[in-house]
Amino acid sequence: MNIDFNKNNGLVPAIIQDATTHNVLMLGYMNEEAVNETLSTKLVTFFSRTKQRLWTKGEESGNTLELVAMKLDCDNDTLLIKVNPKGPTCHKGSDTCWNEKNTGNFGFISELEQIIENRKNKASEDNSYVASLFSEGINKIAQKVGEEAVEVVIEAKDSNDDLFLNESADLLFHYLILLQAKGCKLNNVVKVLQKRSR
Repeated sequence: MNIDFNKNNGLVPAIIQDATTHNVLMLGYMNEEAVNETLSTKLVTFFSRTKQRLWTKGEESGNTLELVAMKLDCDNDTLLIKVNPKGPTCHKGSDTCWNEKNTGNFGFISELEQIIENRKNKASEDNSYVASLFSEGINKIAQKVGEEAVEVVIEAKDSNDDLFLNESADLLFHYLILLQAKGCKLNNVVKVLQKRSR
């Protein structure tokens, strides 16, 4: 790795990203010695501009960052370091240095989960389809998932991709509702799949 340490007095910024959730956890700085220490120990080590020395993240708290991958940007002067964090990353106790939760984000699916949760929490005063399903209970929700699954299977056997995709969307939508009815989120299912893949 041909890192250019000359632009910033021997230091390069190191963006720390969770290898699983892809959330940015923090920003630190590294000199050549910190990079070598990180590669050698597989624990992310920075150069502290305040203490003027190397420090391994978590050396006092135990909240280490285990190295997964290190990439160099197009100008050879910024690192992207993918890690498995062990505990919160920020010294103030939060998951990230921006005080955000380090949970999986599935883009629009996560937004949809939030909408479903909001309608579940306001089911008594909401007249939406989702709220009506929650008011009918777990049996009705589970039945809808079963019906949608059968419709996906039927459409999979035909050649109409539009119908297949629409039924697939219905199935996923009702499955997200079922997960919430059981007190779970899609992220819980993803974690089970990740454990199985190891």
